[in-house]
Amino acid sequence: MSSVSRQAEKLGDDVLQDWKQIGRGGFGAVYCARQKDWRFDVAIKMLYTNDSDQLWKEAQAMTRACSPFVLRVYGVYRGIPPGSSRHECEGIVTEYMKRGTLASLLERLAGPPPWPLAFRLAQQLALGMNFLHTLSPPLLHRDLKPSNVLLDDHLDAKLADFGLSRVSNSHLNSSGTTTEDQAGTLVFTPPEAFDLSYKPVRSYDIYSYGIVIWSVFTGKKPYSGAMTSLVHLRVPLGDRPPTDEVDHSQADGLSDLVTLMERCWDRDPDKRPSFGDCLEVTAGVVPPDEGAIRRAVDQVLSKLDSEMVPSCDIAHCHSTMKEDLHKKGPVDGVKLTKPLSIEEKAKFVDNHRANLIQKVSMVMAITERLGEMVHPETYSNIQAKKTNQDKLRVLYSTLQSGGLRVKAAFYDALETHEPDLLADLASRLG
Repeated sequence: MSSVSRQAEKLGDDVLQDWKQIGRGGFGAVYCARQKDWRFDVAIKMLYTNDSDQLWKEAQAMTRACSPFVLRVYGVYRGIPPGSSRHECEGIVTEYMKRGTLASLLERLAGPPPWPLAFRLAQQLALGMNFLHTLSPPLLHRDLKPSNVLLDDHLDAKLADFGLSRVSNSHLNSSGTTTEDQAGTLVFTPPEAFDLSYKPVRSYDIYSYGIVIWSVFTGKKPYSGAMTSLVHLRVPLGDRPPTDEVDHSQADGLSDLVTLMERCWDRDPDKRPSFGDCLEVTAGVVPPDEGAIRRAVDQVLSKLDSEMVPSCDIAHCHSTMKEDLHKKGPVDGVKLTKPLSIEEKAKFVDNHRANLIQKVSMVMAITERLGEMVHPETYSNIQAKKTNQDKLRVLYSTLQSGGLRVKAAFYDALETHEPDLLADLASRLG
């Protein structure tokens, strides 16, 4: 299969407006902005790299992949984003997918999507990967994982960041430390790739696909809580995510898909199926009834949209709010009559500093949510720390210097990423 090659556009600050940061990671930051001439929003992934030639080369390669199941790349950006303290930087400009990533979907659902949608996601990922692999010459993804799968308004999946993995991972590895981004990639990496002399081939992506669909069907992260050194040790020996966590009786076709994922992550790369073979299986389980898929999508979108309405249960407040409600302790289902003030949130963060440092586990996710409130140098220092406790101690220095606004934003991030911990601490207030 071949594709008509497009030239990547060069975009600057003169055609982009209404910037807002929507994500951040070890690779850099992601922004949304309005392209003034096109009159629609685009995403700009800013990379922490100065290799302009390599970035342009990757953008040109990505424009070859014109498929409904691959994120559309418009070109390369060069400029200074509004509010940025950095000098001129570069990034990749793509279509904007406001429903986020497959990883964020699974996290918000706290489990697998409804089966019709889960089956469609498995099919669309295989379609996208098959397209990349059958181009001439083929494109390898090399970093297939839920956070690199984006979702449109109808929860259709589109592959992202293929090719860019070489740019972003080369930067991440330069520090000599293991970041959470690297650890997230590690669990989707085939055992043969742990050999430093390994050169990626198609079977690399097929292994990753098997692990990804396991995550889709369980709603869980593979090897959750395991140390990276243990993953390095056990995966080459044959350890894989437990397939017994997928209840075959829940839907017709699950048994076939579990068998497929086991074939995909076979220790022997030569025994893994092609994506064409995968499609023979996935096509057989996608419901022929479009209504079933639409109902599943509507169900998920309704849940996602309802969560966008801010609310705070009584377990998340401190004593002054309890006085307003004439209650003490957590009470399920009771909502606050008014939200906490910035001052109240900041006071909570100050009062519970010791407990939060000891117990918060989602430090990097919280740091990323704070966005540009955290200086890039501080962000790198947080990443470099080996324990969550040390990471949060560094972050607290930003909270102290940033004042009430940053502390309140930290509290809001805790509500999203550590709701049970926040409820437990609040329930202890007398």
